[in-house]
Amino acid sequence: MTPFKLSEELIIEIKELIKNQSDTHLVSLLEELHYADIAEIINELKEDRATYIIKLLDSDKTSDVLTELDEDLREAILGNLSVKEIAEELEELDTDDAADIVAELPDEIVEEVISEIEDKEHAKDIVELLRYDENSAGGLMAKELVKVNENWNVLTCVKEMRAQAENVTRVHSIYVVDNDEKLKGRLSLKDLLTTSTKTHIKDVYISKVDYVSVNEKPEEVAKIMSKYDLEAIPVIDETGRLVGRITIDDIVDVIREEAEKDYQLAAGISQDVEADDSIWELTRARLPWLILGLLGGLGAAGIMGSFETIIQDYTIILYFTPLIAAMAGNVGVQSSAIIVQGLANDDIKGSISDRLIKEMLLAILNGVILAIILFVFTWLWKNDLQISLAISVSLVAVIVVAGIIGTFIPLFLEKRGIDPAIATGPFITTSNDIFGILIYFWIAKLILGI
Repeated sequence: MTPFKLSEELIIEIKELIKNQSDTHLVSLLEELHYADIAEIINELKEDRATYIIKLLDSDKTSDVLTELDEDLREAILGNLSVKEIAEELEELDTDDAADIVAELPDEIVEEVISEIEDKEHAKDIVELLRYDENSAGGLMAKELVKVNENWNVLTCVKEMRAQAENVTRVHSIYVVDNDEKLKGRLSLKDLLTTSTKTHIKDVYISKVDYVSVNEKPEEVAKIMSKYDLEAIPVIDETGRLVGRITIDDIVDVIREEAEKDYQLAAGISQDVEADDSIWELTRARLPWLILGLLGGLGAAGIMGSFETIIQDYTIILYFTPLIAAMAGNVGVQSSAIIVQGLANDDIKGSISDRLIKEMLLAILNGVILAIILFVFTWLWKNDLQISLAISVSLVAVIVVAGIIGTFIPLFLEKRGIDPAIATGPFITTSNDIFGILIYFWIAKLILGI
């Protein structure tokens, strides 16, 4: 299959078809496309044209399209649909996706929409999912799954599975429960096919099964599924009852959203924003860290002002200030990035002191190599041993301190329950700039005897 590629020509053609109300041609053009491709097209259209397409196509197609749209556009489209039309879209979705959309609806129409859903069991499941915190396994899970009772025989099990599978898009696992709906294990399809039809499920099921609680954080669920290469994982409530499952596609979304958030934090953006957001929203997200950078710059300027004598007597010291600040910032970001990545992947082992010692030794090695290069360059340029030594020794000290700070801060933030990704951005750069300049001028003053 040739990958879909959105083009300006296609957008223009679709706009013309909508303008001329050429519905037959428009449906023919779109019906063969994957719902994600249709969503990509609709995201490029204005609200009125986007709504036109959603109303034109069948709900079995547009329901999935809605889940792929930008939130603002989806909210606008839903505002243009009737209560009954929204209910028709929800009936075609898995419960987790349906619950996500219902959560975005205005409070005054939620009850009306739920009451319009013809499949009352489906509506009940959606309402149940709305009770869970969106930042939990319960808020992430879907109710659709295949489960069998341990007391059934294989023949009954197969009949029940056929009935349940009609409502499940993809069967990843067959879960086994007892009479109280408590999770007992999982069933191998191979064992089911090779076992006598009269055999009871409790005699063939596998008791070892990975699961998560409804209150588990999505990030922890992602770690478990990644570690054990799971396509789906069952979710239990506080009493051990099987209440849903989380599939790999939901976890991919969690990982992507977490990566985007961490990337923005590392870049000094304090809120979840996108390029199409308003200038005011983008300013609010960026300004706090820019202010921090400004304060850091003022602090560095104040430090340099207190070493005015050495700057006047040895102007060359001033020339290398940007280099020292840049090296401090770079080393700090490198160190913190490695720690943050390790924390995210749960790869950080051992004590904080061991990690700091390792980073200090690494910083010393890198610092000495870079200092030798800098020493040779400075000595050849100015032919002054004392100045070359002062700048080079300062560089080693600055790199060591920057490495320690870059390692310690994300570990400290993690212990405090704060996202350590914040440490890889302006926070580390600014702090290391200040400490780097202070150490640089202090050591230079000490060696030069001023």
